[in-house]
Amino acid sequence: MWSTYYSLPLQILLRGMSERRRSIVIIGAGLGGLFTGAILAKEGFEVTVLEKNATIGGGLQSFRRFGETFDTGMHVVGGMRPGGNIWRICRYLGIADKVRLMDVDDDCTDRLFFAEDRKSYTIAQGREGFVESLTRHFPHEREGLERYVDAVLRIADSTDLFNLRPSTGTLSLFSGSSDFLMAATDFIAQFTSDPKLRAVLAYMNPLYGGRPGQTPAYVHAIISTLYIHGASRFVGASSHFADLLEEVITSNGGKVVKGDGVEWIEAKDRHVDFVRTKKGIVYTADHYISAIHPCTLLRLMDEKAFPKAFRERLNSIPNAHSAFSLFIKLKPGTFPYINHSEYYMTRYADVWNFSRTDRPWPLGFLFMTPPEECSASCDASKALVTAPMPFEMVAQWENTTVGHRGSDYEAWKEEKAAALLRQVEDLHPGFGECIEAVNTASPLTIRDFYGAKDGTICGFSKDCRNIALSQLPVVTKIDNLLLTGQNNNLHGFCGVPLTAINACEALLGMNYVINKINSCTASQ
Repeated sequence: MWSTYYSLPLQILLRGMSERRRSIVIIGAGLGGLFTGAILAKEGFEVTVLEKNATIGGGLQSFRRFGETFDTGMHVVGGMRPGGNIWRICRYLGIADKVRLMDVDDDCTDRLFFAEDRKSYTIAQGREGFVESLTRHFPHEREGLERYVDAVLRIADSTDLFNLRPSTGTLSLFSGSSDFLMAATDFIAQFTSDPKLRAVLAYMNPLYGGRPGQTPAYVHAIISTLYIHGASRFVGASSHFADLLEEVITSNGGKVVKGDGVEWIEAKDRHVDFVRTKKGIVYTADHYISAIHPCTLLRLMDEKAFPKAFRERLNSIPNAHSAFSLFIKLKPGTFPYINHSEYYMTRYADVWNFSRTDRPWPLGFLFMTPPEECSASCDASKALVTAPMPFEMVAQWENTTVGHRGSDYEAWKEEKAAALLRQVEDLHPGFGECIEAVNTASPLTIRDFYGAKDGTICGFSKDCRNIALSQLPVVTKIDNLLLTGQNNNLHGFCGVPLTAINACEALLGMNYVINKINSCTASQ
């Protein structure tokens, strides 16, 4: 998995630069751009990161409303407990001990609620915890649950990069067990015939935009493995993590330019000559790395920069769903802090249908109370509610800009917020009385602030029936332009840093960064 294609001309060019410090311009300061920039800066590159927004971090951005700091995303992260894969990358970068995290409860990492039969399920951490949690509800399914968890963990263990193991070059996306590229729905069905248990096992679907018969089992398995091993949450603002990555870049001589996005990339004869920002500043470098949505990248370049077939391919790949979110300030002392995430589902049969437009909205949502600097016994001061939403629901306003969408759009947002709060009330009766203020964000908000096509929160959809379509290499046909970010391999807080390693090793050599990470963590 995560196979990287290293071109011979690129390696020849790099040898010619070995006697001086190589320069890199990275377009976009989201998680992918910052991780890639931090690694390259640490390894001696002269790094410049260009960000269109006034704040960095992409999905890690935070903002102030009603006197509170809200994260733009619902950040429950895997791989950050000591020894986890992302923790090890952070240890190599020197920031692992600076990240402010709180582990979720091991005896209830997630709570699921199905309105259809008003049934709740709690999921405990670890292999045994997971099996025992669901065996209580499905006592005759223990054997199937044990085989399911073992198969999930086996898929994750078969992937070198996920485990930060040096690759021999023989393990590609298309190797591994027969389960690897099976549809996740079919993968789950191998272990149980109970339709309710199948739906429960797929409860993380909103985190990766899964589609029935299409989403590959490896996407489901890797994300599930992260949470089985134990999840954590950012304490305070998630933007603090972005700031730590920026510090790695600047402390190693690089810079992060905010509020001045790239408006043009000059490329001729399959080579980038320079980039120009909206403020008219021109940046040149030996290499350029795009950390923005690939379709957004195409709009910044002459159409002849890439072959027509490549452009058509990128524009034809469907994106995963977007989301509608509520950022809620709570009245003091009215609602408890909950140290796990809650998933609300309307019907078992709709757990895979979040991307469909022919279903009533919302089909469900994620609910969380973000941790603060106090202990977990504090009352919550705010809550986040995010419901998957297809971009088609806001398509009538897609040509409008922020603050100029019209009264009909504002009325639509109020209507959707009310519908979502009715479901929250179903989960937590009396919740409405705890609310002091509400701010909303739609797929248009995500599109405009993240620069993500169709406001996607998970990047390109993966389709096991044609996996090569959405499996985008980090190396491009332009000899000094690389790609990084959630659209290349796996999305999210785990997938994006791993893709950053791919992009960096395209410049530094296969296994170079992996060996550095392992050497660093082994010496601790």
